[in-house]
Amino acid sequence: MTSPRPIHEAAQRGYTAASDNYQRGRPEYPEALNAWLQDTLGARAPARVVDLGAGTGKFTKLLARTGATVTAVEPVDAMRARLSESLPEVRALAGTAEAIPLPDGDADVLVCAQAFHWFANTQALREMHRVLRPSGRLGLVWNVRDESVDWVAAITEIITPYEGDAPRFYKGTWKQPFEGQVLFAPLQRTVFPHSHVGTFDQVVLDRILSVSFIASLPEAEQQSVADRLRGLKDRFAVLREPTIAFPYATEAWLADRLPAP
Repeated sequence: MTSPRPIHEAAQRGYTAASDNYQRGRPEYPEALNAWLQDTLGARAPARVVDLGAGTGKFTKLLARTGATVTAVEPVDAMRARLSESLPEVRALAGTAEAIPLPDGDADVLVCAQAFHWFANTQALREMHRVLRPSGRLGLVWNVRDESVDWVAAITEIITPYEGDAPRFYKGTWKQPFEGQVLFAPLQRTVFPHSHVGTFDQVVLDRILSVSFIASLPEAEQQSVADRLRGLKDRFAVLREPTIAFPYATEAWLADRLPAP
């Protein structure tokens, strides 16, 4: 096990401050993903599965339903505490992608949901390779906002100026560690349509205020972002409806572990 890299400040501060918003506002995952997890990734009994960067346990809960033995690894104390509160039966460990607190070959499957872009580096890939058994599998999952929808694109316009150097899925830089490496086979992508249904406060305000670089802003700036989001109701009638379906695409990526070079 190698020494950890520092957690990005936006993740440490934002997710510590916003664990409640994260739990309320982050979407669940589409039902169709269950078959992918079990049949394609191999996350089913009696497999041992690691949920790396588990957050408050939204994805951990889905993994636990497969019947696999699940271990959650999460570096942010506030997030891990929420996970343990909601899923007391799941072992939850403090750790990072570069220093996973598990022995060699301990896992059949390792999954990162909404997380890999935070630690997309060669050191993390080596550590994941170490923890996975021979012929183990790595899964990467993201719920991605559908910005072909006008009001979703308008939300992105509001928040993007605040992102700074925070890693983001849409930038695609998370793929770089897989280029030219000999630890994992080429990534395979599957996409599932998805939507997050709820009130405006749930699916827009809580969701966006849980974004790391928004949650780490001073309170007055967070309030300014919230006010601008509420202002979108004047432009888009759908946002004035009692129930809103926020459109997503759930991207599921698979990479097979290769033998040690």
